[in-house]
Amino acid sequence: MSKQTLIAPSVLAADFANLQRDIEMINQSEADWFHIDIMDGVFVPNISFGMPVLEAINKHAKKTIDVHLMIVDPDRYIKTFKDLGSDILTVHYEACTHLHRTLQAIKAEGMKAGVALNPHTNVALLEDVINDIDLVCIMSVNPGFGGQSFIENTYKKVKQLKEMIVRNGASTLIEIDGGVTNKNARQLAEAGADVLVAGSYVFKAENPIATVAHLKQITTL
Repeated sequence: MSKQTLIAPSVLAADFANLQRDIEMINQSEADWFHIDIMDGVFVPNISFGMPVLEAINKHAKKTIDVHLMIVDPDRYIKTFKDLGSDILTVHYEACTHLHRTLQAIKAEGMKAGVALNPHTNVALLEDVINDIDLVCIMSVNPGFGGQSFIENTYKKVKQLKEMIVRNGASTLIEIDGGVTNKNARQLAEAGADVLVAGSYVFKAENPIATVAHLKQITTL
């Protein structure tokens, strides 16, 4: 049986002056999820968009909404993001003092719970909670800005994480966020990635719909 890799275009790379057009484009494409980065200018050195924009996206989006919180103290906003239509809510390991409690709170709101790891954070730190995590987002660039180049150590992290998931009998998905292109997508899928976030590579392409279709094609194993 062939394994399909999910493609999640990152809305941070969309044209904000034509947001509805870009959302409709993702709806019509073979993309599986919308990946939405929320940044506060504190946890990462950039501010993206907040609740009103997510609410606007949700009005038009017809696919899974995968929200990635790059913010300090994410617990304050768990219910808010549920109310705004998030299907998956990912918090940063580095931003959570009580990660297990945060994961339980996300699930209590009926969302899937994700944990993101910065490039310097070891996947082994998730061993004790891997069965409580629906998705691990491995940052393959330093978080905060789009368009950065891919960190090669990512392949090793994906393999280590996959091995931990299998060892613990968990059903956690592995998501890769940052610098994903046709040059590394297949290798990431082969290493064990289940979801690939692509921002600039999709939205800056001459034909984004064809670009998404090509990513789907080359990552079907």
